[in-house]
Amino acid sequence: MDKELTDYGAFQDSLGFDRPRPTWPEALKALWYDAKGDWGASHNIAQEIYSDLGSWIHAYLHRKEGDGFNAGYWYRRAGRPFPKISLDEEHRQIFEDVLGNQ
Repeated sequence: MDKELTDYGAFQDSLGFDRPRPTWPEALKALWYDAKGDWGASHNIAQEIYSDLGSWIHAYLHRKEGDGFNAGYWYRRAGRPFPKISLDEEHRQIFEDVLGNQ
């Protein structure tokens, strides 16, 4: 993991890059593309992460897309309830989960 990426503020600063750092885990890359407004790239990465974390990112993306039914399926796969927080708050929670597990 990039040693300079220590918190969500640093992550947000990274949005000025042309692309995510190659050393980042795929989950972080998916979050980065989402934050850059590239839902498709984020989704393509998330659906290739075969874990609860990948399912959580996948769920978040479908929730953001407005597809509550599909999001609900992925939240269940991730073992998480459908969130009642904002998308921005959830994005940050996922980021912190990724950072905390590296």
